[in-house]
Amino acid sequence: MTDIVLPLLIAVPIVAAVAPLLLSLWSTETGWPVATVAALIETGLAAVLLRSVYLDGRLVHEVGGYPAPYGIELVGDGLSAPIVALVAVVSLGVLAFARSAGPRRNSFYSAYLLCVGGLMGISITGDLFNMFVFLEITGIATYALVAADRSGESAIAALKYLLLGTTGASLFLIGVGYALISTGTLNMVDLSVRLAEIYTTPGGSRVVLASFGFIAVGLGLKAAIFPLHTWQPDAYTYAPDTVTVFIAALASTVYAYALGRVVLTVFTVDFFDAVPLAQDGLLALATVSILAGSALAAVQSEVKRMFAYSSVAQFGLVVAAFALATPDSVLGGVIHLVGHGLMKGGLFAAAAILAARHGARTVDDYARLGYRSPVVAAALGVLGFALVGVPPSIGFLGKWYVALGAVRAEAWPVAVVVFLSTLFTLVYVARLLERLYFADPGTAATPAPGEAVTDGGDEDETADRVDSRVPDSVSVGMVAVVVLTALVVVALGFATSGFETLLDPVLTEVFSQ
Repeated sequence: MTDIVLPLLIAVPIVAAVAPLLLSLWSTETGWPVATVAALIETGLAAVLLRSVYLDGRLVHEVGGYPAPYGIELVGDGLSAPIVALVAVVSLGVLAFARSAGPRRNSFYSAYLLCVGGLMGISITGDLFNMFVFLEITGIATYALVAADRSGESAIAALKYLLLGTTGASLFLIGVGYALISTGTLNMVDLSVRLAEIYTTPGGSRVVLASFGFIAVGLGLKAAIFPLHTWQPDAYTYAPDTVTVFIAALASTVYAYALGRVVLTVFTVDFFDAVPLAQDGLLALATVSILAGSALAAVQSEVKRMFAYSSVAQFGLVVAAFALATPDSVLGGVIHLVGHGLMKGGLFAAAAILAARHGARTVDDYARLGYRSPVVAAALGVLGFALVGVPPSIGFLGKWYVALGAVRAEAWPVAVVVFLSTLFTLVYVARLLERLYFADPGTAATPAPGEAVTDGGDEDETADRVDSRVPDSVSVGMVAVVVLTALVVVALGFATSGFETLLDPVLTEVFSQ
């Protein structure tokens, strides 16, 4: 049966995570091959799921054969399938990047696979407590990955992430507890029916509102929504560059998806109609995050920190899309989640390559690098324009549907904020491109003599590298990952009908209730 792919998506990486640790008894270089085989299997399973959902609709697997609401359900539908595909593809791409970039320890790849399994679990679970379990699995693995650099800065960043991430998970669990006490169930679909019976009765909305508030704040903290974002800039900046590519593309992306899933499936749009305060509060949080993240990104001098604050704004946009709760905005939110994962992963990968080749970490360090690493710089430019929302790109497609949803819902402040955030994004992307191509030649660092490298520039990599986050070397595969990501981001800008077909059954179900 096709639905067997759902448990396999979780089981394969979690079981494979044990192998590198066991194989360490024989060799310390077995982690990457094991992780790559597991990621290839995951990509195949994700392709099967995506095709099945696209052609046949929703898939449900009852774990252990126990039916809902007492058993645990795994669900593949138009909302979860694109996220599953994103996790699988990015996980495989990051491994191609990590082959030369490192880290190479077997323990690193065990944590990596554990994180992939947790992300898959969050994406396809149909049970709220099960979602909490996978949140914890993902969190523990991610804290270890951030600290993989073994430097003081990465240790502090991982500790901050641990404290705040655990707080977020705890708040989420409190919200789940309120829902369980009120309804006696944890299955998402069953919860939506029983919660509706409560918040439609006089005075019954308080306990449901409390549950919603705790869950929204908990997941908002995990997804780095302003002002709950303070763990993210340090985690992205001080983690090894390979880890930053991975978590920037996937971790907060899946957490934001989880918030959207809970809003649409558990509480539903009827809850927003019955309790407008919940919708207004979530929209206010999202719009503040969009503006604050965009403004903070525009004033950063370090590139990784700039992109980190950019993510704060982008996830604010996604949360706003789900909070608007219109067919257009939800479609835009899902598209933007997929697009942001690809765009931000590619941008951080390009930044890692430029740091490895030229020691470039700040915006000023990028002076004239467009001529010394032309292929990577060009890919960075394409990804940057996609982040702004320049067509044709998936960045434009996602923003267009979110803005359209805001206009049709007459949520004019949200529409204005989307426009302003686009201007802010253009500001910091233009700063990078100006330094890459138009900086005064006198401000560029003098390249050291070296051989031509894979993208046609001059190599100025020094033998004594001080920054332990930087990849040990730059390979053709690393450059290919960045270029391929830029091409996919543009190609998906033409995939409007595919996304609409995939999500139409979900949107019909959500908005016909």
